[in-house]
Amino acid sequence: MNEIKSLPGNAFSLFTVIAFVVAAGMMAGGIYFLEASFAAKGFYAMAAIMLVHTTVTVTKTLRDAEEARKEAARQDELRTEKMLGGLSGA
Repeated sequence: MNEIKSLPGNAFSLFTVIAFVVAAGMMAGGIYFLEASFAAKGFYAMAAIMLVHTTVTVTKTLRDAEEARKEAARQDELRTEKMLGGLSGA
């Protein structure tokens, strides 16, 4: 089971970074120009930072779970091939 993994292209990676920077800048500008107390602005800023952090964490967790499922399937396939190879050699 040789699987070819395709990596995202440079254009997509650049677009992703630019989109994140623009979104973070818009959020920061919106909080800065918000007509609210300093405490409220701080609350919104902490919520925005926490949202980015949890998004990265969830993405990493889902990716790791998928990689673990693929590795388990690969191990099962290797075990099956080893058992079948042992039977055909007898």
